[in-house]
Formats: sequence, structure tokens, C-alpha cells
Amino acid sequence: MYAIIKASGRQYQVQPETVIQVNRLALEQGAEFETDQVLLLQEDGAALQIGTPLVNGARVRGHVLEHLRGRKVVIFKLKRRKNYRRKRGHRQELTRVRIEAIELGGKLIAGAMVPAKAPRAKVAKVKAKAPAAEAPAVEVAAPAAAGKTRGGKAKAAPRAAPKAAARKPAAKKPAAKAPPKAASKRPAPGKAAGSKRATGKPSGKFGGQSGSRSGGRGTGKKK
Repeated sequence: MYAIIKASGRQYQVQPETVIQVNRLALEQGAEFETDQVLLLQEDGAALQIGTPLVNGARVRGHVLEHLRGRKVVIFKLKRRKNYRRKRGHRQELTRVRIEAIELGGKLIAGAMVPAKAPRAKVAKVKAKAPAAEAPAVEVAAPAAAGKTRGGKAKAAPRAAPKAAARKPAAKKPAAKAPPKAASKRPAPGKAAGSKRATGKPSGKFGGQSGSRSGGRGTGKKK
């Protein structure tokens, strides 16, 4: 059992418990949907009925589930060598409808009208608290009878010896530091014993007393 209806300028094949998306309808969410734009009707075990243009007495009922928007469609225009480019996007506004019944001549031939379910009110559940169990009575034992003296008077119980205070470990004394080592005396440079510099004699290849390179041979003039 199915029917073809016209809604929002388009055709849809529907049957009971079918959900379709049509262009946005001026109905509120949860409102009843009803149309008599039935173009074709096929009953189980009956001949196919084709409308001219509509089937007489046929009607489809349902209710609106929600309003939504479809997927984005991109429109791009281009004209080459003209520096012309246009890009636009569009999302169609839609309404989701659930089909519940198909009628013919005022009689229900498929499906059943099921009223929309109202949301159930939440009932707060309060749990009764169990009565608190009474604590058992505790008997306090009487202190042991102290020994009696000759005069009939009770002796006082001996007191417990006070606990010795915990001894703290003695602080460790710091270890004595070793005396600093005496710095080794090194002879100053140029004053070492036995050095040629200490004696005042010049050192080097040309170490003569005269300033000539001949090593003290004189000026080289003949007498």
C-alpha cells in the first residue's frame, strides 16, 4: 500500500510510518500534516488508481517532526578571459514529516493515527530513611576493691610510674679541622741561587761586556 503525493511543488512516494523531507512548511513542530494532493494510489489487492490530476476522496495524514536546513550547495560562475568569477552558497530550509495514515472516501485504508506522545512529567522519588538503630547499653565495670587497712580504711591504688622521657640523641660535635698546610716557598724568578742573572752577568750568545756584536773584541780598528 503506497501513494504518491504532491507537497511544496515536488512529488513523494509515501506509505504509513514513512519519514520524508519537504520544503519548509508553515506549520509548527508537532502540528498535524494533512494533504489531499494525491496523484496515485495503490491498495493491496485492488486496482491502481491514477488521478486526473488527483484521486477523488484520497487524503494523507501525518505530523511534523522538526524543521531543519539541508546540505550546503555551492554555485560557482566563471567567464574565461573576462575576469568574471562568482561563488555563492545556499542551504535549503526543510521540514521533516512522518506519514501515519492514508484515507480514501473518509475511510482509513492504511496506518493509524497515533497522537504525538506528550513528554512524561518527572516525579521526584523520595526514599524513606530507615530509623537509626539504638546503640546497645554499655555497662561500666566497677573498679576493683582496694585492700583495706586495719582501721577499715581503703588504701589508694598505687599510681603508675611516669614514663621516662624519650632521650634525644646527643648532637654530634663537628670534627676538628686540620691545620692548613704551609705554602712551599719558591724562589722568585731572577733571584735563584747559582743563576747567571743573579750574578749580574748577561746571558746569551752575545753576552760580552761591550755592546758590540764581536763579543768583546773591540771596535775592529787597527792601532
